[in-house]
Amino acid sequence: MKTSFLALAMGTFCLGLTEFVMMGILPDISKDMKISIPEAGHLISYYAIGVCVGAPAMVIFARKMALKSTLLLLMFLFVIGNLFFAISNSYTASSIWRFVSGLPHGAYFSVGGIVASKLAEKGKESSAIALMIAGMTVANLIGVPVGTYISANFGWRITYEIIAVWGIITMLSIWFWIPKMDALPDTGFKGQFQFLKKKEPWLLISAIAFGNGAIFCWYSYVSKSMINVSDFDESALTYIMVLAGIGMVIGNILGGKLSDKFSASGVAMTTQAIIMITMICIFFFSAFSILALILMFISTASLFAVSAPQQLLLFRNSKGGEMLGGSLAQVGFNIGNAVGAFLGGVPITLAYSYNYTAVPGIVMAFLGFVILVFYFKMEKKASTN
Repeated sequence: MKTSFLALAMGTFCLGLTEFVMMGILPDISKDMKISIPEAGHLISYYAIGVCVGAPAMVIFARKMALKSTLLLLMFLFVIGNLFFAISNSYTASSIWRFVSGLPHGAYFSVGGIVASKLAEKGKESSAIALMIAGMTVANLIGVPVGTYISANFGWRITYEIIAVWGIITMLSIWFWIPKMDALPDTGFKGQFQFLKKKEPWLLISAIAFGNGAIFCWYSYVSKSMINVSDFDESALTYIMVLAGIGMVIGNILGGKLSDKFSASGVAMTTQAIIMITMICIFFFSAFSILALILMFISTASLFAVSAPQQLLLFRNSKGGEMLGGSLAQVGFNIGNAVGAFLGGVPITLAYSYNYTAVPGIVMAFLGFVILVFYFKMEKKASTN
């Protein structure tokens, strides 16, 4: 792997760790802050809201900046948000800093994706984007289990302090390893938004939101589900999160390679169908421990199998506003994250078992599948004209 791709992946490792470790340490935060599990789950939503606000804000503040400088600025904001989240002493302050730490997320994926595409060989753009996203999957494979262990044994604040330090290391790697790249051609402020007049970007953003939201309805509460429904001991959570991370790594690799070989839209549509079927099975079969592990593996693999193809599709459908278009993939992802975490918490609040968190996920997965079928047919029709 080129050191430039490694630097990009280190950034997505940071973002993946700060976002996904929250799922494994919700009980620790709940206990430390003396709040309920659903309230702790709202910290997931505050981060996601930060992502959604940060993406369009990037167009205003960074559209004329050199790509490398933009990456450094985003990682600096990431460090500040996570450091102050780690040392905050109230739920209100924690919520604010979770929002701040989410601001650079979508922008980093967008700028990083553009850089990866520029560095890639022709016809290998989806695989290059998958290499960048690989940092996030490794975060789930290694970082999240380690972060969960540290949280359980030394406190969740130590976990986030380490994340802030890793952000500083990432800034240094970007400084030394990413080549200088000029800013994208400036189409003007209004020009950045012109592509949004077409249907295709909105279909893709909606599909991303519904598809990822479907998984997050259940996965936001995976630690409690595995303990209360699947009857695993709390000590097994670290190993369970490792398995989830392996699914993400494999799914990301497959999604990138299959999209380069076949159709990015076809891969996204097929994976969305798998997500829908998996959510149904989670609702009915979570009580069976082995099946619960298999279904979790499939769901996390699917979560990242759609990432590279959907990111690439949005780049292709946002000519003149690629920076905004790429970031909107993460907006869609985190709208799904926020809505999924909220809707998944509703059955818990109503005193239903944790497998019921998959019920709203089934509905969201179906809607995402229908949208991608429609997009696939539109793309196929356009290619024949």
